[in-house]
Amino acid sequence: MDSSGHLNSPGEHGFLPVSDGHCLFWEESGLPQGVPALHLHGGPGGTLGNSGYRHRWDLARTRLIGFEQRGCGRSTPSAADLNIPADQFTTQKLIEDIEALRIDRGIDKWILNGVSWGSTLALAYAQAHPSRVIGLVLFAVTTTSREEVQWITETVGAIFPEAWDRLSKFARTHIPGYESGEMSLVEAYAQMLSSPVSDLRDAASIEWALWEDTHISLGSERVLRDPRWKEKEFRHAMTRLTTHFWSHSGFCQPPILDQVERINHLPAIFIHGRNDVSSPAATAWNLHRSWPGSELQICEGDAHGGASMVERWTAANLKMLDLAS
Repeated sequence: MDSSGHLNSPGEHGFLPVSDGHCLFWEESGLPQGVPALHLHGGPGGTLGNSGYRHRWDLARTRLIGFEQRGCGRSTPSAADLNIPADQFTTQKLIEDIEALRIDRGIDKWILNGVSWGSTLALAYAQAHPSRVIGLVLFAVTTTSREEVQWITETVGAIFPEAWDRLSKFARTHIPGYESGEMSLVEAYAQMLSSPVSDLRDAASIEWALWEDTHISLGSERVLRDPRWKEKEFRHAMTRLTTHFWSHSGFCQPPILDQVERINHLPAIFIHGRNDVSSPAATAWNLHRSWPGSELQICEGDAHGGASMVERWTAANLKMLDLAS
């Protein structure tokens, strides 16, 4: 990185046409001759935000690529558009998109960075294409198993009973199948968030956004609201994608933890918060136990992110660059 700081800003960026008429927004930072690395954002349905992930790398040594997953952010079309069929949004489609991006950018292998849902996607991609992966650094580890989805949408209601009762009551009011026990809470919200009744869909998206902010805010004096929810298109796209992927256990069949042997020869560092009630440390621990050469770092004071986790994320990426050099 030179004194002008130009490596701190995304250089090239563009749009890559992929299957089903989708077009992915991508951006590239750092050194063109550096070690290739790919950032996978959270969600499902999140975005690159202000591209702060770039600060977790030594860009004088890294060719860093980020992209916004199909249906969200600057990628088109938006999942907020109900004319786009839900079957265009699966983990398998996202894996194909990543491969298309790798080929388009002329990359042989890359380091994978995954944050929250992005860690699920990183693991799924690595299991599909292990020969294209140098190593993995995962932050706030998830595998989006059925048990994890059950936890984050229902079981964790024991910790937030008031918020969960509100979330559940809204579903009982509007979805008879949930009231009768024929479907889970996340399935009921997936149905509402794909409803052609715009008022119902909007109200459901507001309820889901409040629930997400509530469990992410554990340890704070109040619920910390994500300002992005104020943007209706973002809220509709992310809540539709989240409930769609979660109601299908992330489309990860067989489950990721049942296929670790496909990738456990690769170097991997997992960074997780002890106080992460959204994705308990048991997931990271079980992944680590199945991956003898992996390194698990538990940050005692952090939850689904935090200062200590960010410091360790940066250090882990430097370590992975050293291994790749």
